[in-house]
Amino acid sequence: MKIIIPGGTGQIGAILARAFHEHEVIVLGRRGGDGVVAWDGATLGPWAQTIDGADVVINLAGRSVDCRYTRANLDEMMRSRVDSTRVVGAAIAAAARPPRLWLQMSTATIYAHRFDAGNDEATGVIGGDEPGVPAYWANSVAIARAWEAAQAEAVTPRTRRVALRTAMVMSPDRGGVFEVLLRLVRRGLGGAIAGGAQYLSWIHDRDLVRVIELLIARDDLDGPINVCAPEPLPQREFMAALRRAQGMRVGLPATTWMASIGAWAMRTDPELVMKSRRVVPGRLLGAGFRFDFSSWPAAAADLIARYSRAP
Repeated sequence: MKIIIPGGTGQIGAILARAFHEHEVIVLGRRGGDGVVAWDGATLGPWAQTIDGADVVINLAGRSVDCRYTRANLDEMMRSRVDSTRVVGAAIAAAARPPRLWLQMSTATIYAHRFDAGNDEATGVIGGDEPGVPAYWANSVAIARAWEAAQAEAVTPRTRRVALRTAMVMSPDRGGVFEVLLRLVRRGLGGAIAGGAQYLSWIHDRDLVRVIELLIARDDLDGPINVCAPEPLPQREFMAALRRAQGMRVGLPATTWMASIGAWAMRTDPELVMKSRRVVPGRLLGAGFRFDFSSWPAAAADLIARYSRAP
């Protein structure tokens, strides 16, 4: 099987490249070399030849959301996601032998900030106009909607398309979100933020791989798919389980203003920890998918053990 991963030089790309190492995997990145094919994420070029004859394209391209949400950064998030999706669609449309499957990264952030029920694909509420939240949070939803629209508008009749509405991927790899959270816990700072009622959706890296394998195998699955574990937790419970798995009894809480200052100091945005992302994998469960790690306490214990063994 030939798999092309545009934007695959980050953490998720590394997870998938390792998992599919027995297949032909070609990563596209803005910096070529070391086995990476160069592309600019916006225009057709020699890289498009890799897509002709491929079996699967997994487009992960897009500027990281781990930044301060300035106008310039939000514009770059929008442009990098929409442009890369459009040009991948153009390459697929131009291919003499187009891939049978295009998996397009999206985000669970497309759903509304809510506490009352889980957002699944059928009944979930798309965000952007919720009352009582900062107005600028609508930018993240607008980016997510434009991202998915760019895939939906592509003319690729011979290629099945899936939008991966992905929650936070928890992996023991260095530099990922799990490492950030674990370091906070180890420093005694992993407490509730602003009361901690906001939900946190997540997926274990091994279940992420198994979801991709399912989507490759199942020709009947297309459109939006929530890629997340079935048991999202309020942030205070999520961090408490991580502390227990690490053997830390205390985690200092943070108020809203403290979280805002901390986010500024870490050059990130408070929305990432303040928005309630209560998302559930309705279509995956309906397709019979069984998670190896549906419960966060078990996932946290596994991730800590693997993190500790890693060089």
